[in-house]
Amino acid sequence: MRAVPARQHPGIVHLGLSNFHRAHQAVHTAAALDAADGPWGVLGVAPRSTAVADAMAAQDLRYTVVEISPAGERAVVPAVHTGVRVAAREPDAVLTALSAPGTRIVSLTVTEHGYTLDPVTGGLDLDHPGVRADLRGDAAPGTAIGLVARGLLHRARAGAAPVTVLSCDNLLGNGDTTARLVHGFAHAMAPAEREELTAYLAGVTFPNSMVDRIVPATTDATRAAAHLTGVDDAVPVPAEPFSMWVLEDRFAAGRPAWESAGRGVPGAVFTDDVAGYELLKLRLLNGTHSMLAYLGALAGQDLIPGAVAHLAVRAAAERVLHDEYRPTVPVPAGVDIDAYAARLVERWSNTALGHRTRQVGSDGSLKLAQRVPGPAAEHLAAGRMPHHLALTVAAWLACVAPPPGSDPGPHAAAMHEPARERLAATATGPAADHVRAACALLGGEPGPGFADRVTDLFIVLTRHSVDAAVAEAAGGRTAA
Repeated sequence: MRAVPARQHPGIVHLGLSNFHRAHQAVHTAAALDAADGPWGVLGVAPRSTAVADAMAAQDLRYTVVEISPAGERAVVPAVHTGVRVAAREPDAVLTALSAPGTRIVSLTVTEHGYTLDPVTGGLDLDHPGVRADLRGDAAPGTAIGLVARGLLHRARAGAAPVTVLSCDNLLGNGDTTARLVHGFAHAMAPAEREELTAYLAGVTFPNSMVDRIVPATTDATRAAAHLTGVDDAVPVPAEPFSMWVLEDRFAAGRPAWESAGRGVPGAVFTDDVAGYELLKLRLLNGTHSMLAYLGALAGQDLIPGAVAHLAVRAAAERVLHDEYRPTVPVPAGVDIDAYAARLVERWSNTALGHRTRQVGSDGSLKLAQRVPGPAAEHLAAGRMPHHLALTVAAWLACVAPPPGSDPGPHAAAMHEPARERLAATATGPAADHVRAACALLGGEPGPGFADRVTDLFIVLTRHSVDAAVAEAAGGRTAA
């Protein structure tokens, strides 16, 4: 496999050494470098965990992406990383890399949770303890936005040229969102710092992007499959064969030839209509995926393919996809929406991939805030109750904060939910109050009657069964 020399200075500093980055952006970058040389090595920065960084360092910065489908397995070694760092362990080295003259792109995959976003205002959560600490600046930055902002301030003070900040996370308008948060951080800084950083940000670009690839957690089976390369690999990454990347072509200091296909992935799509692709993915894929995870976990399914195989869950997913998400998405030019929807079901049904409901369902309070309120509001404004969007919210709440006496099962209990304790505080009270507290976390009730409908379905889920709740949603009735 072609390798990027370790001595090469990276052109990209990437925050987040997650499986997704290593199976998506890294593979696309490897394909780009196969097509056209350039200063586009990647310095990978883990926020806190040392496990992946140390394992990659011990493996000459190499790892395997194992593409898994029922037809078989295929191994790819991206080999684009020029170094790894852990921000919490090496803060000065990370800030130095961010401010280095050779750095041209700062990219991120830190999950929705990592943006310290206030879901109500849409701005930076200035009450977040990590944000407050980063604004004081008396210690190394601990949040992603703080690290980006402080890194850009270092660039400004070093006289380094402006760069591109590229979000690769599932946020609607992720570039615009990141720009808003970084500007919000700058405006909250001390006056002298605010003036320096705000002036520098005038030259920084924040293109929107849409990323799409199902990348589960690594398992022992992944490690065994990685032996296809003939070497031991402590940190291989499983992925589906499908991969898609859509970006705005707004880069302050150049970019790799990401439009080039190779390494098993198609070339990235550059377009002015990223928003159309984002809505397509966030609603049809991610929104329906969330429903499959919550209903599937409540039905005792550990894996997403098991949720798809459960007849009631599959029926609910088809309804929310076709009847409630699809009508709210303007389809980008050239996209065959019927083929796209059919491909989604095929991807979710990949039994070889082993994508777990607990993984897809984690961080629901942050994910659903991006996926449910917008389309729900559209339906409610048109006089239609989106019963299956309400069922999605009810299933999430039943998984992460059920009432006393209701057991959501081990797969739901294993979901990571940052608002779990906050929601648990209202779980012992009336169901209607509990649901309204949950809706508030998602940005507020999207329209009249929605919280009442969520309450109806939440009661059926926690007192009866998934099948009963699906039947209730399909019938469009009010539960007694």
